[in-house]
This record gives sequence, structure tokens and C-alpha cells, in this order.
Amino acid sequence: MKAYSWLRTKWKEHKKWIKRSLFAIFLLWYIFGLPSELFNDPSSKVILSSDGELLGAHIASDGQWRFKERKLVPSKIKICTIYFEDKGFESHWGVSPSGVFRALYQNVTNGEVVSGGSTITQQVIRMHRKNPSRTYFEKIKEMFLATRLEIRLSKTEILALYVSHAPYGNNVVGLDAASWRYFGRKPESLSWAESATLAVLPNAPGLIYPGKNHSALLKKRNRLLYKLFKEKKIDRLTYAISIQETLPDKPLPFQTMLCICCIQKK
Repeated sequence: MKAYSWLRTKWKEHKKWIKRSLFAIFLLWYIFGLPSELFNDPSSKVILSSDGELLGAHIASDGQWRFKERKLVPSKIKICTIYFEDKGFESHWGVSPSGVFRALYQNVTNGEVVSGGSTITQQVIRMHRKNPSRTYFEKIKEMFLATRLEIRLSKTEILALYVSHAPYGNNVVGLDAASWRYFGRKPESLSWAESATLAVLPNAPGLIYPGKNHSALLKKRNRLLYKLFKEKKIDRLTYAISIQETLPDKPLPFQTMLCICCIQKK
């Protein structure tokens, strides 16, 4: 009883300090609870020229074409990705309430999970966690972690993580690998139509990509281009020219590192 009375007395004396300390510990855990490095997947070995042109590449050890993370996202890719995946990306805190309620309504109406309502930040968390099963519990956990990521990283850093690790179909992971694989150019050199094409690929990477379901991919690309036109992100002439651009018939082959090394030795 004496010990209990002593603890009770101390609690009353230091209640505010204890509560503040516990809150500080929780806050530190909340902000820094995620690992310092979200992704540690193997990367492809790449040879670039002095002006940034791709000379050769070797597939990553897990069988994916995955180049190293980029720090910045080209403006066309940025606009296309945000307007296709998450229009409110630059204003929300990792979770979009309207998106959550819309997805919940669609799922209840259809009797199954047909929409996730995920923001770009949530998708980064989902990729970090290796795409766990789509359940409501996992969605809540994903939303919680997304708000933590928003506190730790800037919008620029989060978007760069997304495009660096998003699947672009046909064992291509990340914007840089996709840009070279499908268009033979670095992302900074892509047109509006090419940028829109890449922006829609992570939505269904196993079903649609250059060389597979051509007509469906063309429709998705053109819908995004029309949306950009209506939102005044591109002008009428740019829109008219962009929808006339053809899609790649199939992925382009990468020159192998072995061939490039042999050429350099000669």
C-alpha cells in the first residue's frame, strides 16, 4: 500500500511532465518509425555516356530492369503522373478523404474491393511493403504509414520514390528503365504523349504496356491527354499533336554490358 501511495503521489506531482514525455516519445516514434531507406532492391548495371545517353545495361539480379533512384522528376512526367494518379497530391497529407470515401462507396456497392482510393504516397508505402493483400486492415495501416512519410519527406522526394519504384510492365521497374525500354530516350527528352503513356502504365502494369493491349493503352493515354487539355496544362495544338503520336509496337532491346565493354576495349 505504501508503494502504491508513493507512486500515486509522484504521478500527481509529475503528471504533466510524464504526459509530455510520453507524447514526445510517441511523436519521435511516429515520425522516425519508418526505416531510413524504404527500398533496397537490386539495380541494373548501367553505362551512360558523358551527355547522359544510355550505352548499355545489364538486368538486375532479380530479373527486373530497374535503374537507380532518381532525385527529381521531369516536369511533363510530374504533371502527367499527378493528374492521372492523384490530382490532390500536392495539397493532402498522404491520405485523400474524398478518395477514401469514394473507394469505400464503390467497394460496398460492388460487394468487393474494386478501388483502393490510394494516393501516390500510399502507393509508395504499398510498394515498400511489397504489395500486401488488399484488406481494410492493410489499408488503414497503409494510410497511417503514409502520413508518417509525408512528415519525413518532401513532395518532390515522395514523387521521385514513386516513379523510381513503380512497375511499368514487362519486368520494367521505374521511370528511367521504362523511358529507355519503350522510347529509347531519357525521361527528360520525352514528349507529352510519351510522358502520358508512361504515367498510365503503373495502374495495370501486368495487363497494359507497349506491345500488349495496344488499343486499351492508347485510350488511357488519350483520356489523360484530354484531361490535361481540359485542365489547361497543355494547349489545343499540343493536345492535337499528342493524340496523333503512335505508341511503340514493342519494348526496345537494351544493349548488353558485355557488348559495350568489348567495344570500349577495341
